[in-house]
Amino acid sequence: MPRSEGELFLDHRASPGLTEDQARKMGYEPSLVSEGKLFEAATIQCVHCQQIAILNPLRMRERASCMACGGAYICDMCDDIRREPDYVHLPFKKVVDLVATGKATLVSLGARPLLIPTKGKEI
Repeated sequence: MPRSEGELFLDHRASPGLTEDQARKMGYEPSLVSEGKLFEAATIQCVHCQQIAILNPLRMRERASCMACGGAYICDMCDDIRREPDYVHLPFKKVVDLVATGKATLVSLGARPLLIPTKGKEI
């Protein structure tokens, strides 16, 4: 499965670390990011919105992928959106191509990118 992978390191071996409240707000298990801890996790990038997901090794459900993008990883939010009846497949690479060729102007990125067709051009 082609995908963009990386790693996240949070090194609190010489710092007070995150408080329990801070850790929970950011989605971490507090005991893993407290004082004196070194947290390591794999990351992956969504081919549709470019969000980075920190891979939770305890996750039980399958991660989504887009067959139209060659089986590449997509985040949970993009997976939810692609299941909607009015969904239009618009991965990041296609957005870049449309803007680079002058066929569209980008208004906003994300799970639902907003493009305005350039006058006289078809998207």
